Amino acid sequence: MSTRSLGWAAAASMTVVLLAALGWGLLHPGNPGDGQLVGHPAPAIAVRTLQGSTVRLAQFRGRPVVLNFWASWCVACHEEDPILAQTARRLGDSVAFLGVDIQDHPASAASYLATAGQTYPAGPAIGGVPSAYAVSAPPETYFIDPNGLVVARFIGPLDQTALTRYLQLTGVGA
Repeated sequence: MSTRSLGWAAAASMTVVLLAALGWGLLHPGNPGDGQLVGHPAPAIAVRTLQGSTVRLAQFRGRPVVLNFWASWCVACHEEDPILAQTARRLGDSVAFLGVDIQDHPASAASYLATAGQTYPAGPAIGGVPSAYAVSAPPETYFIDPNGLVVARFIGPLDQTALTRYLQLTGVGA
């Protein structure tokens, strides 16, 4: 077999392998949970606050909820935190905010929360974050309506305009 024939055979083999890999990837996405919660009930989750209390998402049924996944080392989380805290203070009891610390060292998270000035419950998830949330990297925020249905997911740091727009999806005229 000539060098030219071997080159064409190798190229054809590589093409078949790449097409097979592409087909496999299209049929088996890397994270099947992404985006699939919108329109479905929010999975149960509970947080242990710095004060040692347990706060469950189910406690907020009847109110819209902003469920924010964050970490103390996350620069983008630090950017959006004042906006979340200010909005939580402004809206009071009409909207519940719950912060879930992920991928973090407990001491670092506690130190951050002690200085962040959050007015809503935040801490690590008890028993871990349900895989259905498909949180890959903070910040990620889910917006849940008063009936417990996920109406939107936002990946990345929220600014005031985006937060207001997404709160409107939950029925809040922020």
